[in-house]
Amino acid sequence: MIKRCLECKGNGYKVTGYRTCKACNGTGVKSQVDLKNHFKGVSDKAVKHFQLDEEEEVPCDVCKGKGEIEIHETCPKCNGKGEVNVCRKCGKPVKSGDFCDKCKTKTPVYVLHQSCDIDDLEVGSDYKGKITRVENYGIFVSLSKKVFGLLRMRSPRYRVGDELFVHVIEIKRGKGEVNLSKSNIKGKYELVNLKKNIPRVKIGDITKKTMGKTVKIVGEVVQIQQTSGPTIFTVSDETSTTWAAAFEQPGVRVYPEINTGDIVEILGEVSLHNGEIQIESESIAALEGEEAAETRKLINDAIDAKAEPENTELLIESETLEKLRPKMKEAAKAIRRAILDGRSILVRHHADADGICAGVAIEKAVVPLLKETNNDSDAEWHFFKRSPSKAPFYEIEDVVKDLSYSLEDMERHGQKLPLLVLLDNGSTEEDILAIMQVKIYDIEVVVVDHHFPGEVTDGKVAVDEYVDTHVNPYLVGGDSQITAGALAVEIAKMINPEVKDKLMHLPGIAAVGDHARSDEAEKYIKLAEDKGYSEEDLDKVATCIDFEAFFLRFMNGRGLIDTILGLGDEKRHEKLVEALYRESQKRVEWQLKAAMPNLKTRKLPNGLIFSLLDVEKYAHKFTFPAPGKTCGFVHDEVVQKYGEDKPILTLAYGPDFSVIRATDAVNEMYGFNLNNIVSKLAVEIPQAGIDGGGHECAGSLKFVEGLSGEVLSSFESEVAELKGK
Repeated sequence: MIKRCLECKGNGYKVTGYRTCKACNGTGVKSQVDLKNHFKGVSDKAVKHFQLDEEEEVPCDVCKGKGEIEIHETCPKCNGKGEVNVCRKCGKPVKSGDFCDKCKTKTPVYVLHQSCDIDDLEVGSDYKGKITRVENYGIFVSLSKKVFGLLRMRSPRYRVGDELFVHVIEIKRGKGEVNLSKSNIKGKYELVNLKKNIPRVKIGDITKKTMGKTVKIVGEVVQIQQTSGPTIFTVSDETSTTWAAAFEQPGVRVYPEINTGDIVEILGEVSLHNGEIQIESESIAALEGEEAAETRKLINDAIDAKAEPENTELLIESETLEKLRPKMKEAAKAIRRAILDGRSILVRHHADADGICAGVAIEKAVVPLLKETNNDSDAEWHFFKRSPSKAPFYEIEDVVKDLSYSLEDMERHGQKLPLLVLLDNGSTEEDILAIMQVKIYDIEVVVVDHHFPGEVTDGKVAVDEYVDTHVNPYLVGGDSQITAGALAVEIAKMINPEVKDKLMHLPGIAAVGDHARSDEAEKYIKLAEDKGYSEEDLDKVATCIDFEAFFLRFMNGRGLIDTILGLGDEKRHEKLVEALYRESQKRVEWQLKAAMPNLKTRKLPNGLIFSLLDVEKYAHKFTFPAPGKTCGFVHDEVVQKYGEDKPILTLAYGPDFSVIRATDAVNEMYGFNLNNIVSKLAVEIPQAGIDGGGHECAGSLKFVEGLSGEVLSSFESEVAELKGK
């Protein structure tokens, strides 16, 4: 039995070393002399059209830009053939024949696989067959779907359906005829399953020119779907992905022993289904042992190489972003690998302008790659899901939905469990409980966030124990003023460089929407201005995103959000933004008319301007703006009155919650960090069930309603006791 040589992985040679490329002297690029020779014989006018700058580098044709060439040695195991003959029974290498000396003790009777044809028969061998037709002059014996022979005898006493052993005495390949005789086996015999001996074909090499041919592919099962007709197996190898349809029992799950993630060998005929190439399988068998391990490693290595992101330039210059580049590249690789690996991608993001910009950026990078690499015409819907989270952290309500849908997709549609990408949330201790549930199912988790993650020790925080990749400016000495939207756009460019121009204004929207104040924020805003968006335009778009997100609730708003962000029709974008912005401002004014007369503002002894508002009593409920946004708008009114450089803190509260907004001056002058105060109060008043946090100067606080007075009083005391630096 011919099998791929595992020593050289079918190449026929082994790499034993490297030598410097003489064509480029190890530089990896063409010399200017080579370039001139390249255009030898071409007219001066044409050369001038293609003339390269002196500094421009072109990869060397010989070493492909590597600067060195592999030194090959013929594989000693297969003598350069790339294949070895092994015993059909024990798998040991043999020089000729089907069995080694040890396994020849019994007479072999071959059972042909249904894909075998006349070329797989040998004169003088014995085969097991089934009678399909009986005539006066003999019986026709089927040995496979494609092979039958005639056993001549007068007035045979056999019936259709009987099984018997036959001996091949003559093969007329030109006529497609096989003459048989009754097998005369003496002594012990052994049934040997015989598969069609054809070389493996890589999925990427299967084209419409291969139509109608029988091929053998080896790959990993990434999805199993049961239709009303065939069972569909989605299979990937190191080159591409395809479908294999099994028609044995229409409407019934065939090959129940095959599971998602198995390495399988599929024999079948190449066909077209709805314009896409698929394999009409004749057999599907799970591989085990060394062959499966080698194939899995081959696929994993190939996917790993393909998943490596391109080295793209950052949109802006930033020391913090440069330090974060390795982590961002790691996140981009995880997402690219999930696409190539046949896993769906589940994106969870905060439901505000920053979080939505982050989610849309990843969506725009991923969807084109899904369409490109997956045969499924609905791949963007089956393998990508973007969902907003109302809370600025990954909460239990979110994880319950995500796990339920993911496990259901695995059960109903044979999908792998997804890659979970958390944007604008996922970094804090509040996220840990939900992420822990996800990790119980071994789901890979990528976090891209800018919220304060707690104490950083050796570049790690508490949540790092539970996530696979964590991108956060705090991990490299930065802060929350680089938004999640900006980080996601930088990562999106690494995933798919083609989306760069489309997304360049999104970091500016995220920065304005999240009130970011930093050099990076200003640079991103300037980038958006270069694309035609003034800071006022960015503010309008961010406001419209927040306004629409309130009514979308748990829907992602794909299409509608694209229009607001300027990713669709330009005229429609302008009209929609103008209409939504006008309506949102009406509602904000309406809310402020109710809230501002009831705002209690006073200057604390330490000089901090402290404002209190009961949004339960003095704000409209269940409408835009919600309590958090109401607090922000009220805070902006106070800042406008006293000045942005003043230490101003605004607290809006309800029966069991409060929302806090503060100017940067409070942090700069007093070292204020909301997360530290929340942690302290949780220890001092354990019976209040205090939870919450966020950024240093913006976030929320939750507690039990009965102790609201004590919690708010203690919070005010903590603020009053702050001392200037």
